[in-house]
Amino acid sequence: MTKTENIYEEASALSPFEKAQLIDKLISSLDKPDKEIDKLWGKEVEDRIDAYNQGKLKAVSLEKVLQKYR
Repeated sequence: MTKTENIYEEASALSPFEKAQLIDKLISSLDKPDKEIDKLWGKEVEDRIDAYNQGKLKAVSLEKVLQKYR
């Protein structure tokens, strides 16, 4: 049995809550900071704010967004 299979076997015995915690930790461990991506997201945010301020982009209330998915 491989190391991954052993870990899976042990994880399978966890409660649903413990499994969710483990999944969250594993996913978080994959998220490494990337300055270039952060820079691109920063520009995207600024572009969206500018578009909103110029009337090119409208705001939608949270309630309206949630209605779409109910």
